[in-house]
Amino acid sequence: MAVKIVTDSTSDLTPQIAGRLGITVVPLYVHFGTEAYRDGIDLTSEEFYRKLTQSAILPTTSTPAVGAFAEVYDRLAEETDEILAIILSSKYSATYEAALQGKEMRKSKCRLEVIDSKSAVMKLGLIAISAAKAAQAGSSLDEVIDVVHSNMCRVHLRMVFDTLEYLKRGGRIGTAQAFLGSMLKVNPIITIEDGYTKAVARTHSRARAIDHLCSFAMSFPHIEEMAVEDATTPDEAEILLERLSAKFPRERIYRTKVSPVVGTHVGPHVLAVTVLGDR
Repeated sequence: MAVKIVTDSTSDLTPQIAGRLGITVVPLYVHFGTEAYRDGIDLTSEEFYRKLTQSAILPTTSTPAVGAFAEVYDRLAEETDEILAIILSSKYSATYEAALQGKEMRKSKCRLEVIDSKSAVMKLGLIAISAAKAAQAGSSLDEVIDVVHSNMCRVHLRMVFDTLEYLKRGGRIGTAQAFLGSMLKVNPIITIEDGYTKAVARTHSRARAIDHLCSFAMSFPHIEEMAVEDATTPDEAEILLERLSAKFPRERIYRTKVSPVVGTHVGPHVLAVTVLGDR
């Protein structure tokens, strides 16, 4: 029986990608006032960003219930003897802790391991994808864990914003704090390293920021996987995809949307590229 892979909705995996690879996605929650929505289930990305820009209420986010993880583990244990959960950085959220507590609550006794990915968005997504592909190829749980730990060091992200206010408000700004308060209009570029948000660069136009994303991805001599994601700017994502297809087959580039939970903290005009590969 193949190892079953679990992740959470901040991985930004589409239902199609998750379904094809047999990945189970546990949703976090977005709250608008007293209304709670399961990330990507009760609220699509399109609906969320419309509410984000139109609502006077600022959304908040919360972790899945511990019981939600326990239920997923028990259901998957009917199909396999080995489960691996790869979860959002513990520096951003208590979701990793909930996944660990769910392990203790479950009724099943199959082998289960939980890994703090130290990542989010498609940086987490590509790690989960690599694990699922290894599992489908017949790797044991220990072998899949080795793949995950290896690829955690080989997945690289660049994400461009038009404002850091959402990250600031949500307390996830990390070293990008240094970019706040500039008198000039800038487009900050960040990454995620060791579970934290880290400032990389800032450009003075959106076009130059997209150039930066393209140059970053094109700089890898060897690429195994690539992903492009946006929130509300599909035309920009399309331009980026077209440019990147000169380096990596377009049909192999994962195209996803930044999920509502992540969007709460990054805002509606985010654009990102993620590469699994070697420098």
